[in-house]
Amino acid sequence: MGARTASTVDLPAALFDAQMEALAATHRVVALDEALRVLRGEPGDPCVAVTFDDGTADLVDLALPILVRHEIPATWYVVTSFIDEQRSFGETGAPLTWDALREAQATGLVSIGSHTHRHQLMDRIADAAVADALDRSIDSIAENLGHAPMDFAYPKGLLGSTTAQAHIRQRFRSAALAGTRANVVGEADPYALARSPIQVGDGRMWFDRKVAGGMALEDMLRAALNRRRYAQATT
Repeated sequence: MGARTASTVDLPAALFDAQMEALAATHRVVALDEALRVLRGEPGDPCVAVTFDDGTADLVDLALPILVRHEIPATWYVVTSFIDEQRSFGETGAPLTWDALREAQATGLVSIGSHTHRHQLMDRIADAAVADALDRSIDSIAENLGHAPMDFAYPKGLLGSTTAQAHIRQRFRSAALAGTRANVVGEADPYALARSPIQVGDGRMWFDRKVAGGMALEDMLRAALNRRRYAQATT
């Protein structure tokens, strides 16, 4: 957000503000823990949960005031090594600090999840390294924020190996993937939650369709492209 980067999901602040205003007016926006309860079949109307990945500084500088203004809860999945080491995410921006994350939590709207320690792709990490990739993230969040994360997002939205999936199920109550579709009550696996990435070019019409759980074909095409794009990647 703010100073535009090459990422298609890096929205200008004014566009994000307009989207959050529309979302608050037309949908029941809830924290992830409430959304998970609804998916389990507990009483509750259809709802939307907002999430962010990585942990760049513009989340506090630009996104947080907008979330607070519209009273929208959100889960931020952070890559802890970038925050611990204050290492740049490259073209997508500077990292958050732990002080900034504590400030975000203090609003009562932001919960912090894990996005691994070094953003390693969980479908190609060595089995012996899986526990460390997860536990270092969990420990860093617990040490700096006072509680262990309960929710996880797979880097690049790519499902992990069988070993990784097992470790994630042992440590978290949910795990998020890609997949531009709705999570259906009684059918959705909380360890394979679909999310709809909102992009600069979506405009209001495509934004509304994604929020409603549509545009699955777009996601299928994106997934095929990403399999080629990340074929040799490890993070």
